[in-house]
Amino acid sequence: MLYADHALAQRLERTEARSNAAFVEARARRQPASGAAWRTVAGAYVLFDGPASPLTQTFGLGLFEPADAAALAAIETFFQERGAPVQHEISPLADAALLPLLAGRGYHPIEYTSVLYRPLTADYQPAARPETALSTRRIGPGEELLWAQTAAAGWSTEMPGLADFMLEFGQLSAHSAGAAPFLAELNGTAIAAGGLFIYDGAALLAGASTVPAGRRRGAQLALLDARLRHAAAQGCTVAMMGAVPGSQSQRNAETQGFRVAYTRTKWALGPPAG
Repeated sequence: MLYADHALAQRLERTEARSNAAFVEARARRQPASGAAWRTVAGAYVLFDGPASPLTQTFGLGLFEPADAAALAAIETFFQERGAPVQHEISPLADAALLPLLAGRGYHPIEYTSVLYRPLTADYQPAARPETALSTRRIGPGEELLWAQTAAAGWSTEMPGLADFMLEFGQLSAHSAGAAPFLAELNGTAIAAGGLFIYDGAALLAGASTVPAGRRRGAQLALLDARLRHAAAQGCTVAMMGAVPGSQSQRNAETQGFRVAYTRTKWALGPPAG
């Protein structure tokens, strides 16, 4: 039994933080003028990937070390000097003293994320199988653009007007150290993409999307199974993913044996919009 306790929260948050840090490092290598950078403050990963990037925030604040006013001030300066909003992903297992400290400095909650997990063993077997005949595979060298194009097409209906952003985001993700991007194909055509990142025996599943014409064929379940099989073969003992609470992504994960470890809250500095 793998309990959803403080030790597991540290492991899950560090895995996601390392994944995002690898992305920031890929941005810095490929686009030096972006100023992409990260550092640790009070045990938290502080990530800057550009003022508008969803990765520009902290992970693990108050979970590894107590965070005091001095630590928050240092983090705020890091973001403000770069013209970025100040945002923190906070686990409910973080130091309880952190919440009144955030409220007192003018933060407010803006978003929830279900953090899901499941144990993995070398003899992993899927809890559910897709109904349709699909092939899944890890991409090969030189296929990063194909993977990014597939992922961007899948997100096109969810995030209209952001096709160029998602295409660039996907290519950087595919080039990040530790990434293992997967494709689902139907009759030789890529219809779905899913990301995988492995760190210290933990596997993060992220970036799953299906092109509109390929939906309702079981592609996401097939990709979920393929990535879990790969992670188990690499010796991972736990898999994790984030999802909007109550979403189809969460239901798909629960079908495959995931359960909610906790619901994380994102806090932003400044007055609420509107």
